Amino acid sequence: MFQYGTTSTDRLNTCHVDLQRLCNELIKHRDVSILCGHRGEKEQDAAFNSGNSNARWGESMHNTEPSLAVDMAPYHSDHPHIRWEDNAEFNEFSGFVKGVAAVMGINITWGGDFHSISDKPHWELV
Repeated sequence: MFQYGTTSTDRLNTCHVDLQRLCNELIKHRDVSILCGHRGEKEQDAAFNSGNSNARWGESMHNTEPSLAVDMAPYHSDHPHIRWEDNAEFNEFSGFVKGVAAVMGINITWGGDFHSISDKPHWELV
């Protein structure tokens, strides 16, 4: 069984309880890194200005408290820890997350399914 590190735990604790439940189930089966939960105004502005988000402050599901979105990715103990360019792995991971969420009755959307952009680590409650 895997477990979240302190940073991932702190980020997950800023998320809606349903996202916490889902992520806490996922980590029982595979190693996952929580990249972002709640984003304050400064963090959202920085994400927008760097091109890592298409949403301005107040437009992102990350901006609610608790956050209605979580960014997460499959984690590897070797380097690189997150394989950003491995689309096959993100697609497989999305199927795993969607399946676990469905069993738990949690309605979520994957950023990789967005039509305007592909945001592979992004998940949000519907």
